[in-house]
Amino acid sequence: MTDVPVPGAVLADFDAYTRAVAAVSAADDARRRGWEPRLDDDAYEALAYAIECYEHEHLEEVLADRPQRPPIPVPDDTPSTRRRQVWGATTVPGTGAAEWDEWFYTPAVGVGPLRFGMTVDEVVEAAAGMLGRTRVGDCVWRHATFSPTWWIEVRRREPAPSPPAVTAYVSRDAGLFCVAVDAVHGPRVAHDGLALVGRDREELESDAIAYAEARGVYLRYSPAGYAGPDDSGVVLCGQMVGQVLRSRPLFMVTRDGANTEWDSMPSEEYPGSGHSTV
Repeated sequence: MTDVPVPGAVLADFDAYTRAVAAVSAADDARRRGWEPRLDDDAYEALAYAIECYEHEHLEEVLADRPQRPPIPVPDDTPSTRRRQVWGATTVPGTGAAEWDEWFYTPAVGVGPLRFGMTVDEVVEAAAGMLGRTRVGDCVWRHATFSPTWWIEVRRREPAPSPPAVTAYVSRDAGLFCVAVDAVHGPRVAHDGLALVGRDREELESDAIAYAEARGVYLRYSPAGYAGPDDSGVVLCGQMVGQVLRSRPLFMVTRDGANTEWDSMPSEEYPGSGHSTV
């Protein structure tokens, strides 16, 4: 194989997986710096998907010796606000530093180890290996047009109890159709280099506008006032963290009986549900 595995090909071994992680990390680094990455968008998405497939199929090997994604060097004279934007993470007063995992998102395919269309058992198996403990429950059945739906809360393996890092929603007919990522405890997820989790609304809007201008795409605003890529399968909600409102993204496909992603939003994620808020 070459230094960078061929996008779309199955990663043959752990060495190929390590090189693929390095290639994707380098592309992320280039985008954050405002440079043109060596990988085009199709190659990036294909390679990211190959990485996720390898991690799903070789979980024990990956967890035992996962390659570190190199830190992104930031000049000392860079303003502190810009440093947060480069890393795509947010430090919330009173919560400490969040050491988030990095998950990749592919529209209409999935996020991290989760694939849209999965059954409850498949979600539990995939999510438990990556994060930790899972809990399953029935969603409130508010609309007769929707088939019965379940939620799966996934918590990190920590000595003390912690809130769910990820909440997945699975319907009987559509399978997994929504993945909500907690603003504080959830993994760090980006869409084409745009960090989406736990972001201050003003900072995220600034980055989203720059993203749209660079790629010639449209923006859309959520009811919570968050700006994000249009038609990407991402619905940005707000989550109160102390006295601060942070972004809680929902990664979605249209579920059975719905016309749009907005129609597909689980009632448990509506404003006032305890998760999201506007």
